[in-house]
Amino acid sequence: MTTVAVVICAYTQQRWGDLQDSVESAKRQPEAPEVVVVIDHEPELLARAAARWPELRVVENTEDRGLSGARNTGVALTEADVVAFLDDDATADEDWLSHMLVALEDPDVVGVGGRATPSWPDATGAGPYTDELLWIVGCSYRGLPETAGDVRNVIGSSMAFRREAILLAGGFRSGIGRVGNQPLGCEETEMCIRIAQARPGARIRHEPRSNVSHRVSPDRVTMRYLRRRSYYEGISKAVLSRRVGTGDSLSSEQTYLTKVLPGALLRELRRVGRGGGRHAVAIVVSVASTVTGYAVGRLLGSVVVTAPAERAARRPVVTR
Repeated sequence: MTTVAVVICAYTQQRWGDLQDSVESAKRQPEAPEVVVVIDHEPELLARAAARWPELRVVENTEDRGLSGARNTGVALTEADVVAFLDDDATADEDWLSHMLVALEDPDVVGVGGRATPSWPDATGAGPYTDELLWIVGCSYRGLPETAGDVRNVIGSSMAFRREAILLAGGFRSGIGRVGNQPLGCEETEMCIRIAQARPGARIRHEPRSNVSHRVSPDRVTMRYLRRRSYYEGISKAVLSRRVGTGDSLSSEQTYLTKVLPGALLRELRRVGRGGGRHAVAIVVSVASTVTGYAVGRLLGSVVVTAPAERAARRPVVTR
């Protein structure tokens, strides 16, 4: 029988309500997974979470501060065959885990990602976002496959891997993903690519029936956050391309930039006066910010990002 653990990483008490919803949704999964809560160097949150869930393993991140280190800590603390990851602001549907485990019954499938549906603030709704830009708030976006199929990488808020595949790839690399509220990304993309490089024939699946509700906080429904997150995505893509090669790191993005976004821009321009103008500006701002971030990352990455990231990357994942 396949054993499974759900790792939930948290770094701030500002999401305490979301974290409770996330943990309880993981506990309610019919597969009765082991649930591991990893607190990212926040002692007060660690004490609060440990008191709230004495029956669970609630631990401190033992690696560098950031989402990658916290995830690695969770992987090291379980011996489950499959490790699933759920964001601290995402609430899983009751059949979230079961759909991913069905996909993993294929021995060639080493990882699977689900769908993340945005839960918008009541006061703002989706703000400037079109469906094509939902990746900015960590949700599934138009351009992803609408049916189950193979993909290059999964979305980090809802994913599961064979534990042996995570260890084979060396775990998540610190220095490339989110640290606190600094909106870097691509850590799950980088690991999916390294898994494929280390294990030829390995497959990563997208399973849209496996769904989570991903809460979007009001501060993210602004043009300022859209611009900032897009810029840091460009920085992350530059780091990613240095580590795994430009071909692998930008293969999916080429189709997105040349087909998906131009179509979205034309659609919104036809809707000027009915909200399309704001959406068109958001698309242009996101692309311009991402390209700028990528250029800065390529030029200055060795100073700004790469050095501390590569120091962290040399640390092996601790295993039991």
